[in-house]
Amino acid sequence: MPHPLTELALTEVTRPAAEPGHGISADVCVVGAGIAGLSAAIESARLHRDVVLVDSLPLIGGQMVHSLIGLFCGVFGNGPGYAQLTHGIFDDIFRDLGRTGDLHFQRGHTMTVYYDEVALGRWLEQTIRSLGIKTILGTVLQQAKVKDRRIERIDLASRYGNVTVAAQGFVDASGDAALTWQAGLPCRVPERPIYGSQQVIVEHVDESHKPDPGEIDAMLAARGAEHGLLRRGGLAFFFPGRGTAVLNVTHIEAPLDPVKASQAQFDGRDQADRAIALLKAEFPKAFGEARVRAYGYPGRRQTRWIKGRHQLTVGEVRDGTRFHDSVARTAWPIELHDRSDGYVWEMFGPDHVHYVPLRAMTPPGADNLVAAGRCVDGDAAALSSVRVMGPCAAMGAAAAHALDLAASAGPGPGSVHHVDLGRLRQRLAANLAGE
Repeated sequence: MPHPLTELALTEVTRPAAEPGHGISADVCVVGAGIAGLSAAIESARLHRDVVLVDSLPLIGGQMVHSLIGLFCGVFGNGPGYAQLTHGIFDDIFRDLGRTGDLHFQRGHTMTVYYDEVALGRWLEQTIRSLGIKTILGTVLQQAKVKDRRIERIDLASRYGNVTVAAQGFVDASGDAALTWQAGLPCRVPERPIYGSQQVIVEHVDESHKPDPGEIDAMLAARGAEHGLLRRGGLAFFFPGRGTAVLNVTHIEAPLDPVKASQAQFDGRDQADRAIALLKAEFPKAFGEARVRAYGYPGRRQTRWIKGRHQLTVGEVRDGTRFHDSVARTAWPIELHDRSDGYVWEMFGPDHVHYVPLRAMTPPGADNLVAAGRCVDGDAAALSSVRVMGPCAAMGAAAAHALDLAASAGPGPGSVHHVDLGRLRQRLAANLAGE
């Protein structure tokens, strides 16, 4: 018998002339919910700090989940040892997603880790909820209030109303240095465009006939121009046993102009479609039945970053310079996508490791702000080797501990520029072992 409808009571609402905003206070406010921001938020919560995590997307995970990158890079050192260089959040991810078969470890010159982005996204959501981290998603950062070298609060706009977040400490994990920029602190932009990628997942592929990576790269190099592709090469990452592949076969511009950024998204999808058509024609046994399962959000590698107390240089990366304030490390190659048709790929030897200093994460004009992820300070080539997920997660953890030590220094507000580096290194020992 159908359930009888009951009449719903309706309330009439009217928007006031000056709609009141929402005010939230926290110990730590993290701007950006990608790998760096999530690492910072989770680590801060585990330090018993009250954390607010904000992002412009309506979902957490940033490019890691929503650009469909599909693999963790820079977590491990080079072969034959493949030492794990970043722990923390990755230990938890590897443990839990490994149990469910949602990871695949691929050994080559280094070790990368394929992951299922849906499973990872849910794991992240469940983890931050279990830690009591407040999230404010789908927001636009409008301004940052700075007084006496400290960010006091940030103002956000959302479709549900305006929000003000006041905090003792802030992490800029926005990718584009949005918080540092809005605070009026100096930032850097590249001298020439650095291209992003439009990732795409295709399904119904036959991995038993998958071409070697070099074959795909060579074919796109030879025939990409005639098919209107900017990038002359690319890669396909096949997740074993699932009949799917992540394609990284495009180059798209990554402008900071809002209109041009939107246009770049459409251009990227057009290029991805042309690349897929070419793969289907050239490798029919592997890609003949392939169809798009999902287009990722446009991937952005390097756009705008902070001017820190130290700029990491490509020479320091090549030399593996160890700093007195090192907080993160990786062995990932220099991977500079600074031309439309290709990129620099400079690999390192089996024992190579290079480092990120805290000074590259701290703008000199603010005492309670730490950057983490791809918007830390480095020259373009150096930044291209430390903007991948392994060191970005390590930087997020370091930001959490630097703010915690600064807040605990007392009496009065402490500064991230004067934290006890010995205690900081001790806390980050797992990510700096052997330093």
